[in-house]
Amino acid sequence: MQKIKKFVGEHPQWTSWIVLAVGMVAILIWSARDVGLLPGQWAALIIATILVAGLAVWIIGWEDEDDVEEDESPPPQRKGADKPSETSV
Repeated sequence: MQKIKKFVGEHPQWTSWIVLAVGMVAILIWSARDVGLLPGQWAALIIATILVAGLAVWIIGWEDEDDVEEDESPPPQRKGADKPSETSV
């Protein structure tokens, strides 16, 4: 159990991809069970579903990367902030 918690903490996007892919494949299998697809068609649909789940997690991660970059960048310097003020009391 500790290995799973460590993996989830270190790799949140991989974890999201796995969980989303499992859920999407389950929904795919449930909804297409009576269609009569051939094994090759099932394989193609499942692979495409897994790739779509990965793409969705990657796109959602764009916003997280922007937030991290903003947090790590130093605050903007004001013009003349390093110079002492000309007016003294």
